[in-house]
Amino acid sequence: MTSTSPLRITSEIAELVAGAMDSGDILLLAAVDRDHKPLLSYRGSTAVFSDTQLSFWARKAEGGTIAAIRQNPRVALMYRSQTVPMLQFSGRAHIADSTEERERVFSLAHKREQRADPERKGLAVIVDLDEVRGVLGFTDEGPRFCHMVRG
Repeated sequence: MTSTSPLRITSEIAELVAGAMDSGDILLLAAVDRDHKPLLSYRGSTAVFSDTQLSFWARKAEGGTIAAIRQNPRVALMYRSQTVPMLQFSGRAHIADSTEERERVFSLAHKREQRADPERKGLAVIVDLDEVRGVLGFTDEGPRFCHMVRG
């Protein structure tokens, strides 16, 4: 049985997210468009924004992902690697309005993602997490589960 703890991104999870682009384990974002169809996209700029938030830089300000988030802010992100079978983040996304948040989201994005939008025409997206759950790996005793929820 998995125990539930208060949602606070751990240093282990923060390191996984921070290293996702370099390891090739880019997070997959799921959103729902206005026609209620699922929309999936890889987000190489995903970063830990705070201990309860993720962020990403959306280079296409008028893209389908942004339109979907504006219509329905509920999103999920999935991380998977050879050592981490599944780590799912779910929450509510919003477009950052303040210059400070935009600058911070851009600065947290991977350098390769920053180089892809040097004029910063994209938008900063912040995801307020409601839940993080998954399997972080395996020990001799079995899987190491993770389940955190917003208090």
